[in-house]
Amino acid sequence: MKAGVAREALDGERRVAATPETVKQLTGLGLAVEIESGAGLAAGHSDSDYRHAGASVVQGLDLGTLDLYCHVRPMEPSTAAALHRGAVTVGLGSPSSELPTVRALARGGVTAFALELVPRISRAQSMDALTSQALVAGYRCVLEAATRLPRFFPLYMTAAGTIPPARVLVLGVGVAGLQAIGTAKRLGARVSANDIRPSSADEVASMGGTFIKLDLETAEASGGYARELSADRGALQRALLAPHVAQSDVLITTAAVPGRRAPLLVSREMVQGMRPGSVVVDLAAESGGNVEGSIPGEDISITTADGCGAVTLVGMRDAASAMPADASRLYAKNVANLVALITKDGVVAPDFGDEVVAGTCLTYDGEVRHEPTRAALLTLGDPDTRVG
Repeated sequence: MKAGVAREALDGERRVAATPETVKQLTGLGLAVEIESGAGLAAGHSDSDYRHAGASVVQGLDLGTLDLYCHVRPMEPSTAAALHRGAVTVGLGSPSSELPTVRALARGGVTAFALELVPRISRAQSMDALTSQALVAGYRCVLEAATRLPRFFPLYMTAAGTIPPARVLVLGVGVAGLQAIGTAKRLGARVSANDIRPSSADEVASMGGTFIKLDLETAEASGGYARELSADRGALQRALLAPHVAQSDVLITTAAVPGRRAPLLVSREMVQGMRPGSVVVDLAAESGGNVEGSIPGEDISITTADGCGAVTLVGMRDAASAMPADASRLYAKNVANLVALITKDGVVAPDFGDEVVAGTCLTYDGEVRHEPTRAALLTLGDPDTRVG
């Protein structure tokens, strides 16, 4: 069976769905692998590297001949429509926001696996791309803040005087948040954090941070994810966070609710209450933003309330793609591990009796198997969304 890996077309996307290391894993499964020329250059892998690993390098993939298509970003509907019936795809699908592509996959009889849907169980950890890419993004957020903050992160005691450590506040203690805490601590900052899930307190402490406990209801959903707060509780959360935000030199927000718009944690007034020169990094800018007014890929200067300076609001975009070498190393391994699960004796043949396979499947044999996505399509008046 033929597997193909394309050069990502989206502007700014520098990751690749297979590395020379994972090409060896795929060919070891009995698959013939084709790589589009230049697919791995931004991640540090030349066409020659792929050839030496056992892949064929082609100028352009013939999608209609592929049995397996591996990708990073969600496909365009035209790409999905070009695949033959029965073809299998593995990659990020963003089903809640890419409904036209989901429709094209179902109508084309393509079996699509969306890595966002990988069950959060121990056996599936090696396939969990959300976790691996969040680790990269959390690290990158701190670097973005450090390069913009007009002062040191660590404590320095010199003959000319003592420089106190920067105060970093992290809101949202998932994988990205924990990585941000750890990175900021390694740079010498004094770090505190908050999350609406009470179980996060021990995780923050384990990374060397101080957990800020607010008088809010427990808000933990299944799978360890956060549950969105009601409007009045959200307003109370912002009021309780305001003094902590004002005391921070750096604020990093990473909170997300899967499949929904990112929760608003920080208002413009809260940002204006920070000291001049402070930096705010919103990792959730692409999904609506945790900080009011953040724009993906842009730095915004916000005048402080006293009019004496400004705060820099950074809307993160393609955070993981900013570090394509290691992001690709991790992501490609996630893809290869899932492919290994659904491949036997050189044939890609998913076993839907496996909870990881069933849970990750988005479309199969003309059906949308992911119930929330099926419901979203029904609201658009699409009747062809049977669930198998």
